[in-house]
Amino acid sequence: MQKFRLNLGEIALEKYCSRRQFLKEGCVFAFGLGVSPLILDLFSKSFAATSLPFIHEARYYKKINKDTVQCQLCPQGCRLTEGQRSWCRAREAKDGKLYSLVYGLPCAVHIDPIEKKPLFHFLPGTSIFSIATAGCNFRCKFCQNWQISQVAPEEVNNYHLPPEEVVKNTLEYKCPSIAYTYTEPSIFFEYMLDTAKLAKKQGLKNMYHSNGSLNPEPAKEIAQYLDGANVDLKAFTEEFYNKISEGFLERTLDTLKILKKNGVHLEITNLVIPTLNDDPEKIKAMCFWIKENLDDQTPLHFTRFWPMYKLKNLNPTPVETLEKAREIALAQGLKFVYIGNVPGHPAEHTYCPDCKKILIGRRGFTILENNISKDGKCKFCNRHIPGVWS
Repeated sequence: MQKFRLNLGEIALEKYCSRRQFLKEGCVFAFGLGVSPLILDLFSKSFAATSLPFIHEARYYKKINKDTVQCQLCPQGCRLTEGQRSWCRAREAKDGKLYSLVYGLPCAVHIDPIEKKPLFHFLPGTSIFSIATAGCNFRCKFCQNWQISQVAPEEVNNYHLPPEEVVKNTLEYKCPSIAYTYTEPSIFFEYMLDTAKLAKKQGLKNMYHSNGSLNPEPAKEIAQYLDGANVDLKAFTEEFYNKISEGFLERTLDTLKILKKNGVHLEITNLVIPTLNDDPEKIKAMCFWIKENLDDQTPLHFTRFWPMYKLKNLNPTPVETLEKAREIALAQGLKFVYIGNVPGHPAEHTYCPDCKKILIGRRGFTILENNISKDGKCKFCNRHIPGVWS
């Protein structure tokens, strides 16, 4: 295997060589809301893996019979026989067992501002070491990272970065936390879990950005090692989840409650897509559910949609639609409601619910001012502000 060095730092990663070229150099790293200047440039050449080693048995599955196993990680519940791949493309049945094909093999390794996750109440202004593997258990037609989420592991660059190396590099780059993100971290559950355990021992914090589609037992297990989470609540109808994401609303709601119950700092993102999930009544129902089942201080991010992947026929979300959604959320009693993907909008800031002053001023991913003390209080009126501040 060929070795090379990152453009930043002293890390040496082993690169799996390929049988075919897949993506133009660097294209899969333009994730989300733009490329951070702190992103690690991992490309020297663009290669895909020749083969994937069956080295890590899956944690959650059961044997149906000698030829069939059933994955029990997420509600897709894939039943697989020899050589069959799971719906998420990251698991395969072999010799009567189920294996993860992506353990220790991320296809994306970045250093991001934490605000990009987005997490607005979690160590603001810090950098976070971020990893992802190929695959996802949803099929969102609007996916911003479809180049890596909607493909098999063989079709992207995979780097050998086992859990101990993730933790080592996080410390070397002086990042206080690790993010499992970009695609769907549930599908690399074993890799995430082992990394999170090691990170905890080293005093690092863990967060994941997830669609929340995880069965209760694995959700409870990973919650023991997560300090923060941002969960995409993609809409508030099963119809949207079925037709647009091919997922399950009810299981996402269950995961939100599990994370909350286990003391994980929780933030929610709702990507507002014109004509698909922008009905004011549905937004009102979603906000009411958040208040009643989580609490009124759960940060909620209404994010602007931009045409991409399979929804290029739609227009970007009007800013007025986002502002109306925010008004609905505030009227329902939610205290911290944000507008995302609109740099410079006043709703990027965190405001104190009592004195109404700006607590954290932002523009995009940049912190302009921070008026929250390390013990989590407003410096103006001493009100407690929920979050992880130190």
